[in-house]
Amino acid sequence: MKRPTRVEHFRWLGDKRNQRVYDLDEVNDESVIDELIASEKYLVFGPDTLAEARNRGYRLVNV
Repeated sequence: MKRPTRVEHFRWLGDKRNQRVYDLDEVNDESVIDELIASEKYLVFGPDTLAEARNRGYRLVNV
């Protein structure tokens, strides 16, 4: 999937509504990410790692 412009430099994208994190390199259903970006309820992590996302309470979701 091509990364959305707002988050093009990040791999891990978190959904603030349900504490889930998506790996933008592994997304198959782009509509999920498009809806998340449109809702503006997303979060990126610094450093951009799954460990940091988990440290903040986010769980990995495969889509």
